[in-house]
Amino acid sequence: MTLIKSISGIRGTIGGHAGDNLTPLDVVKFTTAYARLIAERNPGRKLTIVIGRDARISGEMVANLVEGTLLGCGVDVVNVGLCTTPGTELAVTAHKADGGIIITASHNPRQWNALKLLNGEGEFLSDAEGKRVLAMAEEEDFAYPEIDGIGHVVSRESYNERHIEQVLALPLVDVEAVRARKFKVVVDAVNSVGGIVMPELLRRLGCEVVELNCEPTGEFAHNPEPLPQNLTQIAQVIVREKADLGIVVDPDVDRLAFVNEDGTMFVEEYTLVAVADYVLSHKVGNTVSNLSSSRALRDVTERHGGRYYASAVGEVNVVAKMKEVGAVIGGEGNGGVIYPELHYGRDALVGAALFLTHLAKCGMTMTQLRATYPAYYASKNKIELTPAIDVDKVLREIKARYAGEKVNDIDGVKIDFAENWVHLRKSNTEPIIRVYTEAKSMEEADALAQRFIGEIKQICNL
Repeated sequence: MTLIKSISGIRGTIGGHAGDNLTPLDVVKFTTAYARLIAERNPGRKLTIVIGRDARISGEMVANLVEGTLLGCGVDVVNVGLCTTPGTELAVTAHKADGGIIITASHNPRQWNALKLLNGEGEFLSDAEGKRVLAMAEEEDFAYPEIDGIGHVVSRESYNERHIEQVLALPLVDVEAVRARKFKVVVDAVNSVGGIVMPELLRRLGCEVVELNCEPTGEFAHNPEPLPQNLTQIAQVIVREKADLGIVVDPDVDRLAFVNEDGTMFVEEYTLVAVADYVLSHKVGNTVSNLSSSRALRDVTERHGGRYYASAVGEVNVVAKMKEVGAVIGGEGNGGVIYPELHYGRDALVGAALFLTHLAKCGMTMTQLRATYPAYYASKNKIELTPAIDVDKVLREIKARYAGEKVNDIDGVKIDFAENWVHLRKSNTEPIIRVYTEAKSMEEADALAQRFIGEIKQICNL
């Protein structure tokens, strides 16, 4: 059982001992600390905070604890219920709230849940703000308002329809072009909130929808991370149904993966690449992705006359870099598309609508479109952390060994070789070291990964 406190929020497994897992006591403690941070940032104001959650089975329990704690802190609450992460982010600004809490462990399995913490812009807290929350959570003296100072539930209302409408209203989403193609789409929403919103968005775009795992029960039909090994069912259904494509989202609908008409993977890394290709064809500008993302985005950006920038891993880092360089599109190679014309958050609905417009206008099949992009192959591996592994020592040693290469150490260690790269870093969301590589063949990417896994084990005497 695990409790992870990082730039990605407070994430842990349900049950067990307080302080080691995400227990009711931990939920109350961290929610209180967050409310205190928001109060510090807004002195003298009556605060309003938005709450939204995905459909995982612990979501209702955690949401009730969060809501009750905020009320006890004197904070008013707007509860949007079952809502995507991007939808909750948009609800913060729509309600002119002071912050938001999203109750979701994203791609983690069913026993996990998390508190993702937002500021008044509907964006994730900065690293400094997150550390302040963690520090305040360790304080023993929590003082709460007396009876006349408790908060109230301002409203309980869904934001899902407004989110869909905002996506469809974007100038680069050509609803008529998509309707004209009459796409047949299989959707796998892994039994979470995506099953509520993604089929509705697609039907509004004139698509015929085949729903797969779209009942929001929270009992995930497969490992919820949208990786090829978890998507065999949708691949079979696409071929059987003679569908044009498949769309896969994670439990909180900020990651997006596509499956081709023949059941092969479009590849999650290429979600952002394809969407960026479409956006850049209409508006030349810069792009940003994190250090673990494919070189293909750089290639496509430069082909359109823009400039590519890399950030540390983590949505807040990508967003900060996008704002710094004025990027018109950005995101992460895990299928996270950030389109600032709507908001600065990974959004699978925005990604799907822009992608389908691109596919409709180019007149290609999925496999034909995929063939137009540079061919890179990623190998994503991990090493479970044990007491014997000193991550900082590992990264220092690797950096020293490859000092003669192009090394970036803003987030772990990334080594850019001429024909491939490797990125080693400690995960923000799991007790692991991630070992990501990319090369021009799968065999080369796997071999590079195994080489560095071997070096890590050698350093740690494993």
